[in-house]
Amino acid sequence: MRKLLGILIFCLLMVLPVPRGQAAMISQKQEVEMGQQVARQLENQYGLVQDDEIQDRVDRIGKKLLQNGTRPDLAYSFKVLNTPDVNALACPGGFIYVYKGLLDYMTSDDELAAVLGHEIGHIEKRHTVHQMEQQMALSLLTLLAGVASGDPGAGMVLASTASQALMAGYSRKDEREADQEGFRLSTLAGYNPYGSYVTMAKLEDMSKDLGNPGYGLFASHPEPEVRMAKALKWTEPLKIPERVTVEQDGAAVVSLGSWSFSLTETAGYDKPEYRARLMAGALYLAWKRGNLDESHLMTIDGDRWSDIYYEDIRVLRVYPQDNQVTGDTGELALQIAGRLQEWAKIARQQPAPKGTQTAIPAARKKGSSHDKH
Repeated sequence: MRKLLGILIFCLLMVLPVPRGQAAMISQKQEVEMGQQVARQLENQYGLVQDDEIQDRVDRIGKKLLQNGTRPDLAYSFKVLNTPDVNALACPGGFIYVYKGLLDYMTSDDELAAVLGHEIGHIEKRHTVHQMEQQMALSLLTLLAGVASGDPGAGMVLASTASQALMAGYSRKDEREADQEGFRLSTLAGYNPYGSYVTMAKLEDMSKDLGNPGYGLFASHPEPEVRMAKALKWTEPLKIPERVTVEQDGAAVVSLGSWSFSLTETAGYDKPEYRARLMAGALYLAWKRGNLDESHLMTIDGDRWSDIYYEDIRVLRVYPQDNQVTGDTGELALQIAGRLQEWAKIARQQPAPKGTQTAIPAARKKGSSHDKH
């Protein structure tokens, strides 16, 4: 018993918290092993969605974001859990899960990219690992007390360390870092620069309606207004030509010079402002490609809506409620595409877009005055 206690005390000293700038106490190999354990638990609990198209979509977006990631030595995986819950989780070691319910509310790849980018940010910054290191110190203290008292179940304390850290949630600093990294990754990958803001806003709306499960995307959801304001601030250096104006009645207007388009209807959690932001961001992405050609605008009809695209960029999803007369989305989408041809003529007169850099650097040096919290 004395020998065992000596070993445990040594382990305790090895895992006591140290400043993040120093060497990690949990190696990458250990991080991956713990992540694998949590991943197995999640898949056993919920199962995976048996739909290749859904799984491929999430995997495709995730891998596109990783092109500008900071931990290329990790073998990331992106999977969809078969549950209607609205959530997403980043397990240590690169195991990222989206709950199927989230896909029903995040209607565009841009929003999903913002979610996945945020979760990648947690892994890149090793946020869960740092939580695990702190939890391990507490667990070992409990374990020592249990062993000393002869408790036969004390050995089980360490078994759930990774899960406990994941459920504990992140600090405000961690969430801000993940937000920032998610914006950087998604914007560099060519996704809508307003995706991060819209995602945060919709999650805040959902948390009020659906409740807070206590982990994942809703872990603590600190200061949502501050985080959303920062997401909008990050888009400013991009100098997006299209303006978005939100009226007192909730309607939102996208405008460029003498051209404007108004959105008045809400579809699910897609409020007029969110739809207008994504529309403005999509038009910016189309303009940034240069050589605007209004003939590249197209409409694609679905079962419950119609989408308007510029080449492969989705500009707007048209819902039945947008057409108060007949509810025909295809007819209205064609009309809106005609309005967008007018936009293209004005947009061509704008100065040529400069470069493709985003507003967020890959990393900030300690003590930087940029974006202080």
